[in-house]
Amino acid sequence: MNDPHHKLVQRKVQFDYSDSPLHWIPGEPEASHVVNVIHMMLPAGELWFCRLYNKALPFVKDGRLHDDVQGFIRQEAMHARAHNGALERYLSHHGIDSTRYLQVMDYLFEQLLSDTPLGLTLFNRTAWLKRWWIGQRCAIVAAVEHFTCVLGKWILEADALDRAKADPVLLDLFRWHGAEEVEHRNVAHDLHVHLGGTFISRQLWMFVVWPLIIYLFAFGTRTLSRQDPSITRPRSFAAIWRDGSKSGVLPKISSVATSFLRYFKPWYHPDHEANTQEALDYLARSPAASRAARAS
Repeated sequence: MNDPHHKLVQRKVQFDYSDSPLHWIPGEPEASHVVNVIHMMLPAGELWFCRLYNKALPFVKDGRLHDDVQGFIRQEAMHARAHNGALERYLSHHGIDSTRYLQVMDYLFEQLLSDTPLGLTLFNRTAWLKRWWIGQRCAIVAAVEHFTCVLGKWILEADALDRAKADPVLLDLFRWHGAEEVEHRNVAHDLHVHLGGTFISRQLWMFVVWPLIIYLFAFGTRTLSRQDPSITRPRSFAAIWRDGSKSGVLPKISSVATSFLRYFKPWYHPDHEANTQEALDYLARSPAASRAARAS
């Protein structure tokens, strides 16, 4: 490990979106929508993380990892609340109807990835199968958390967003979230390994997670673009991402693709993906995190 261990804490942040424009990256309406998809995508998923990890906790025998998982749960719950607040007080305020997208997310997490996927109660019939399904879903979380760490590191270092004079409230929201993803980046991987997860299972589930994330971002971007009167002809997600990555307001396609390949190295560990101190430095100067610290 490169970074010393430290306790994960929940920062009870709040954001005021009353002056935040829908195109929060000036002159970049489509790139703004790509990132705004996160408000629709994450609340259901992160609350599912919390429910799953609460079920996994009884199987965690290592004291430090047990504390880390509890800290992870508290942070993810706050992420879900923050982005749900943005969904209700920011996107809805700008006339965005997220109903169809949220229905897809609910189906994914409440049906396909539930304790009894598609109503198949056999997953709860034996203790062994129940634990196996918890472990498989923890492998899914480990794959997702690899990308949230990569994206968190990117947004912490994305100077192009500062040069573009991105809305400070939305930028702080995404950077606070990204910093905490970097901060707790090891937990999902370490939990999966602790529960007996294998290198092969992590690889297999990554092949499910990778295309699913791309689809959800593309679907969400299309959902937002079609409701934006300033965009007369919505472009493909690939074209938007290509142009946004060139200007630096979206991650470089090559860096995300390379991060996908890194996951398949036998010696992969998320500790090497980012630097905890960089995350903590931002959290120390984040307006929302600073207010939360003073309030507590």
